[in-house]
Amino acid sequence: MTTPSDQSPPDLGVLLARGVRALREATELPVAFGGAVSADRRRFVIDQLSGTATRSLLNLTVSSGAGLGGKVLALARPSAVADYLTAEEITHRYDAAVAPEGLRAMLALPIRVGDGTHAVLYAAGRQRTHFGDDVLRAAERVVRRVERDIAVEQEVLRRLARMTAPATEPRTALSPGEADELCTELLAIAATIEDEGTRGRLLEVCRRVKAHDGRYRHGTRPALSPRETEVLALVATGCTNDAVARRLGLLPNTVKSYLKSAMKKLDATNRVQAVNRARQAGLIG
Repeated sequence: MTTPSDQSPPDLGVLLARGVRALREATELPVAFGGAVSADRRRFVIDQLSGTATRSLLNLTVSSGAGLGGKVLALARPSAVADYLTAEEITHRYDAAVAPEGLRAMLALPIRVGDGTHAVLYAAGRQRTHFGDDVLRAAERVVRRVERDIAVEQEVLRRLARMTAPATEPRTALSPGEADELCTELLAIAATIEDEGTRGRLLEVCRRVKAHDGRYRHGTRPALSPRETEVLALVATGCTNDAVARRLGLLPNTVKSYLKSAMKKLDATNRVQAVNRARQAGLIG
């Protein structure tokens, strides 16, 4: 059964359009284009163009294994040719679409999230050339950003699905600690996102989580979330933020967010004071 986290985000086209423009700018190549991969992972349609002189590539369907993009889809790794129209390492099924643009050197890269390829992006020039390391590194940085944005959108979908599941389905209410932990993670992710729309979606999910959870309960001791407790327990052993991040599989910024949240709950001004107060409250050993 397909879950929201297995699906591409509904605004994938927006993310790819931004990625195509960023790829063209980062590589300083005159043309960039790409498209989203079909659900069966056997083809993709080029529907995002930047810098093209014609519409010959628009809505071109590329099949797995065919042409440079199809090769990238099949192998799930980047590939480049110095001269597309004479390259021997690819098939030439799409030469009629490429020729009107006068494209020669071409680089294609898969956009992969999890175990699947969600899209293929290209950057191309109109002269025969072998791409240098600078171009390849610049393209790879753009790909990483697009993959991160897609992963964030998928997480937003998953969180929303959890919050909006039908009442007839079994669902366990979030505890105050769980809701707090969820919001801390979302806010940490949001702080790394450049796109205002995506960041706004994360903040909206956080707002809905808090609204769903209702009033936070106050007891005789601070209600740290399980993750905040784990972070403090590791800090108490002398671990740095980076070490805690590695141990728990988190980003260093996420660890900082948990520490900041825990310090606020414990009314502590630094990590040492937070650890001491957590120990006094019996929250950590």
